[in-house]
Amino acid sequence: MNPRDLLLESFRAAVAAADPAHILPPHLPAPPRGRTLVVGGGKAAASMAAAVEAHWPADAPLSGLVVTRYRHGLPTRRIEVVEASHPLPDGRGEAAALRMLEMASQLCPDDLLLALISGGGSSLLAAPVKGVSLKELRQVTKALLNAGATIHDINTVRKHLTRLSGGRLAQASHGAHTLALIISDVVGDDPTHIASGPCAPDPTTCADALERLQHFGIAPPAGVRRHLEQAASEADTPKPGDPCFARTENRIIASAQASLEAACAYFEQYGIPAMVLSDSVSGDTQAVAKQHAALARAVKSRPIALISGGETTVTLRPQHGRGGRNAEFLLALVVELAGTPAWAIACDTDGIDGSEDNAGALIGPDTLLRAHERGLDAADFLAAHDSHGFFAALGDLVVSGPTRTNVNDYRALLLGLN
Repeated sequence: MNPRDLLLESFRAAVAAADPAHILPPHLPAPPRGRTLVVGGGKAAASMAAAVEAHWPADAPLSGLVVTRYRHGLPTRRIEVVEASHPLPDGRGEAAALRMLEMASQLCPDDLLLALISGGGSSLLAAPVKGVSLKELRQVTKALLNAGATIHDINTVRKHLTRLSGGRLAQASHGAHTLALIISDVVGDDPTHIASGPCAPDPTTCADALERLQHFGIAPPAGVRRHLEQAASEADTPKPGDPCFARTENRIIASAQASLEAACAYFEQYGIPAMVLSDSVSGDTQAVAKQHAALARAVKSRPIALISGGETTVTLRPQHGRGGRNAEFLLALVVELAGTPAWAIACDTDGIDGSEDNAGALIGPDTLLRAHERGLDAADFLAAHDSHGFFAALGDLVVSGPTRTNVNDYRALLLGLN
């Protein structure tokens, strides 16, 4: 198999290891004495809901509502699926979140609240708190994204501006047994950061949210500032030790590490040693690319596949091109690797790199040569944050379509193959 196909199939192996159809059923509890209400949100919400339906007893009560990103829906029978906007929230997501809170508030101790949580849920379940408009919430979210804030930073702010996050879903269930099944897309796999932790205690405060905005030089809209400065303690999120979590469990059922290990196993089937560098790479995308390039030059053992996951950030200029963090990583990597033969892939496991229609891209030893033949200067495209334009011109985008799961980014650097 040629290196390009090896890389593409390794990505598919990583995604398959996080497929809800296979990983979710073993975690389903027995039906309760009362009703089972399924709610949730994220890029994997529809596939998680379908997995629940496929394995739930036909004679046991089951109903609910989940919200997922546009084009990520699936047909279901007992659990309603709503599609909404990501990464900036819209009215459909807001309405769905409010409906979920109303449904949860009608539960009793004999009932089960089954929450299906995955990456993207923060935006998809974004019903603003009283006094904050959806427009203001979108404005703050966009400013944080453009400033290169990490998902931990962004969620520290959003947890205090939305009605479902920061443990408020568990709080609304009135003592029902609550089980959150979670596909992790964040570094560290902490439930409080995944989809802003709808069922997890929130250790942060409104003051922390204000500090994060100040750190990134963001002047919040009037409604946001007023809420964060004036919110009384009873309006804040429930903290660790709050009684509302006495019957709540947050369970991680898929993570980046398992997917990276699946990719390693795939390479090793073809006699290529593989190593997971880290499942929690973070920081500036271009800086991470430089680190990977330096490692590629230092490693003497060949052939070898160097695999990493995590989530990097891109700080955009006011005027910029198109592309997500994975394509930008590869563009920076190929610039740094000039003269060092290597193959590499970088893709988002949800199938969407940033706001484009590709999952990521590929590079090979001939990428710069082919670009030069077409009059493309990789450094210029990198400076303009136009990685999508660069790889589209070369035909090197990876287009998988929505995978309906999400365990962060997947990167593989393949050395020692022609």
